[in-house]
Amino acid sequence: MKEFMIISIPFWGTSLGAAMVFFMKKDMKPWLGKLLMGFASGVMIAASLWSLLLPAIEMSEEQGGNAWLPAAAGFLAGVGFLLLLDSLVPHLHMENAKPEGMKADFRKTTMLVLAVTLHNLPEGMAVGVALAGALLDNTGMSMAGAMVLAIGIAIQNFPEGAIISMPLRSTGASRLKAFWYGVLSGVVEPVGAAVTILLAEQAVRILPCLLAFAAGAMIYVVVDELIPEAQSGEHNNIGTIGVSIGFVVMMVLDVALG
Repeated sequence: MKEFMIISIPFWGTSLGAAMVFFMKKDMKPWLGKLLMGFASGVMIAASLWSLLLPAIEMSEEQGGNAWLPAAAGFLAGVGFLLLLDSLVPHLHMENAKPEGMKADFRKTTMLVLAVTLHNLPEGMAVGVALAGALLDNTGMSMAGAMVLAIGIAIQNFPEGAIISMPLRSTGASRLKAFWYGVLSGVVEPVGAAVTILLAEQAVRILPCLLAFAAGAMIYVVVDELIPEAQSGEHNNIGTIGVSIGFVVMMVLDVALG
């Protein structure tokens, strides 16, 4: 029961953010969107470092193997995995007119939701692998650390939920429909977490690779999409401020509570 609660926390963050469509009457200001994008980037960078990469390196050392090789290999594999999904899955970013991925006759709203879903998949994997490490013996990872990571991702999912639901509302979708599209984009997180837990429990020795894999996937999303969106157009300093705040918030959560 506790495990289910932890893997569902990021999903609730996305859902609560999507619910902002019922309370915000106007479109989100561009500067606020950039600030929130930057904040999400900072949280994901800090989570990748403190909650995933460093534990992966420490775990490899404790297992008696090469300290950096599993982390490096897993990280690059995570980047490659998201690069592959980005190339195959049809999706559309709000600031772009041309869809990415394979050609498909999807509606614009569906493609927008798929773009956010690609963001959320590595976040669910990150929570899943951290929780798997806490459930397994002799990994050095704790349930509190998994909880902190889930809470940190939920915090940055809140603005992401609003960022998907509010623009959908401006395209003509009803408030309820925009809300459910935002919620739908977060469903992949608990599913990705559950699958990752099952994989990690089958082979303890690959846990460092899985931790680094999740980190690589998250960093790909940050570098390829979130930071460019936060820095585009005017108010680009706002995005930088958001990254700094998000990074510090997640660092404090992980070091103080994890």
